[in-house]
Amino acid sequence: MILTVTLNTALDITYRVPGLRPHASHRVTEVTERPGGKGLNVARVLAALGHPVTVTGFAGGSTGATVRASLAGVPGVVDALVPVAGATRRTVAVVDERTGDTTQLNEPGPVVAPAEWNAFQEAYEGLLAGAAAVALCGSLPPGVPVGAYAGLVRTARAAGVPVLLDTSGEPLRRGVAARPDLIKPNADELAELTGSHEPLRATQAARRRGARSVVASLGAAGLLADAPEGRWRAAPPAQVRGNPTGAGDSAVAGLLSGLVEHLPWPDRLARAVALSAATVLSPVAGEFDRAAYEELLGRGVAVTAEADAA
Repeated sequence: MILTVTLNTALDITYRVPGLRPHASHRVTEVTERPGGKGLNVARVLAALGHPVTVTGFAGGSTGATVRASLAGVPGVVDALVPVAGATRRTVAVVDERTGDTTQLNEPGPVVAPAEWNAFQEAYEGLLAGAAAVALCGSLPPGVPVGAYAGLVRTARAAGVPVLLDTSGEPLRRGVAARPDLIKPNADELAELTGSHEPLRATQAARRRGARSVVASLGAAGLLADAPEGRWRAAPPAQVRGNPTGAGDSAVAGLLSGLVEHLPWPDRLARAVALSAATVLSPVAGEFDRAAYEELLGRGVAVTAEADAA
C-alpha cells in the first residue's frame, strides 16, 4: 500500500467557459467536481496505475462529506481521512475554451484545532505500519504548525518508510531539513528554497540542505532530477496545451510508483513526464488521459544524463 497525505483536502470544481473576460458575466458550458488537494490527485493516479492507495489528511463539513462520498467510488483508494469541525475548502478552475488557459481560485481551508492535529498524527503513525511509501503533499491548513511536514518526515523515516515531500515555502524549508527521500518542487519553489535560479545548481543546493533526491518541475521543459545515482533531464516529445491542474501531482504519482516498483531513474522520469503531459490533456482537473499517456510513452520521452553544474 502507498499512503498519501493531504492535510488541506479540497473539492476541485472545474468550470469551462467559451472565453474568460475580466469584469464580465460568463455562461458556463460544463461543470465537473472531483475530490482534490495534491495528495488525493496523486492517489487517484496511483490507483489508475494499479497501486493500492490509502489517503489521509483532514475532511470536514458538507464539502468534506462530498469529497468522501466521491472517494468511495474510486477503485483502489481507501479513505482514512480524519474528521475536523471546519469545512473542507473548495478550489475553482476556470478553463477558457478559446485559449485553453486556466484561472485557479483556491480557498484557504479549515482551521485545525490542536486536538484534531494530535488525532491526525496518531492515525498517521498507525497507517505507516502498512505503507511501502508515503507522499506528503500540498499546503497546510490554518492551525497546523508550520513545521508539520518536518515532523511527519521524521516519523516516516523512523518507521523505515520512504517519504516524498511536495510542498512549498517555509513548510518545504523545514521539511527538507528532516531529510526526506525525495522532494518535487517547481522551479519557483526550488529558487525560493535555495536562492538559486539556475535549476541544476538549485537541485544540488537542495540536496545539501537535506533532501536525498530532488526532482524539479520545469513546466513545458519537463523534469530535472538530481539523485545519488546520477542527474537527468526528462522532457515530453512535444509541448502540450490544456488544463495544467494536477499535472505536478501526476508526476509525483509517476515518481512514487517507480520508487515502489524499483524502476531505474530514467524509467521513473519518463513515466512521470508522460503522466504529467497526459494530465494537461485531460478535460477534468487532476486526471490523466490514458490513451495520451500510453502514446507519450510510446513516442519516447527524452531522458538525458546531466553533468554537474559548473
